[in-house]
Amino acid sequence: MSAAMAIVMVFVGCCSNVVFLELLVKVDPGSGNLITFLQFLFIALEGFLFTSKCGTVKPRIGLKDYTILVAMFFVASVCNNYAFDFNIPMPLHMIFRAGSLIANMIMGIIILRKRYAFSKYLSVGMITLGIVVCTIVSGKDVKSTQVVENAEEEDPVQVFFWWTVGITLLTLALFVSARMGLYQEVLYKRYGKHPKEALFYTHLLPLPFFLILTTNIWEHIKLANASPLYDVPLLNIGVPITWLYLLGNVLTQYVCISSVYVLTTECSSLTVTLVVTLRKFVSLLFSIVYFNNPFTIYHWIGTLLVFTGTIIFTEVVDKVRQAVAGPAKAQVEKKVD
Repeated sequence: MSAAMAIVMVFVGCCSNVVFLELLVKVDPGSGNLITFLQFLFIALEGFLFTSKCGTVKPRIGLKDYTILVAMFFVASVCNNYAFDFNIPMPLHMIFRAGSLIANMIMGIIILRKRYAFSKYLSVGMITLGIVVCTIVSGKDVKSTQVVENAEEEDPVQVFFWWTVGITLLTLALFVSARMGLYQEVLYKRYGKHPKEALFYTHLLPLPFFLILTTNIWEHIKLANASPLYDVPLLNIGVPITWLYLLGNVLTQYVCISSVYVLTTECSSLTVTLVVTLRKFVSLLFSIVYFNNPFTIYHWIGTLLVFTGTIIFTEVVDKVRQAVAGPAKAQVEKKVD
């Protein structure tokens, strides 16, 4: 897959995945563990058949290294999806995850003893401020996402408490993902880049962890079975609507994450970061407009700070100036000669 095709598929897969995720969250806010399990299971089965060739191809990266990597990957994925069960709205979830640069910088300073230019600290400060603004504004009007039966009124204190739990889960996922990224850099330098293999093992090895979530997953499977039926055209059969949303979510997640893995080997980290950031911004705008999510002027200010800070961090403006100045400078030198 070329870099251009990978970029296109990142936008198509990831943006479509957000649509199905939002539809699922509206039907069953607590279905995060079921969603994560089905995503991991599908990608693991696909990798077992086509990457591992039914176990006949040996991994190029040691299983011990993969085990450490997937443990972090599993924790981050579960925390991100499980946060929806704690009164976290979709726009805040997406903005919060866009702050990965903050966590990466902090972990880089602490673990790798890195030092950054002033522009890096400025951009991270903007991103931090943007997330804080959106978090505070969303915290003023927190609504329960729990499916509560026979409840006349929601206790504001209890709703806010569970919202803080959701914020804690998102924060944990943010820093675990940052640590995982640093560990991936070490593995890639040591063994080389193998996107298909990494995609397969990072989804195969975490599957046993889902045994501790069996009760929760089974409860939401029953809720999915009990969801309203949708008449499938041509087949003339009724399928629970939640299962159709789950199918769409799993397939688009595969397209999304496999394209990101390929992009990491086809492009520089700058390009990957920019593509993922722009994808998040497009998904955020679509989520707000299509699903009529509440979004105030303060949310827009926070969002602008987050994504402007990300652009500054990735030094896109400087790269564009260099790209434009390069051909112009070459033409001037040619005329002089």
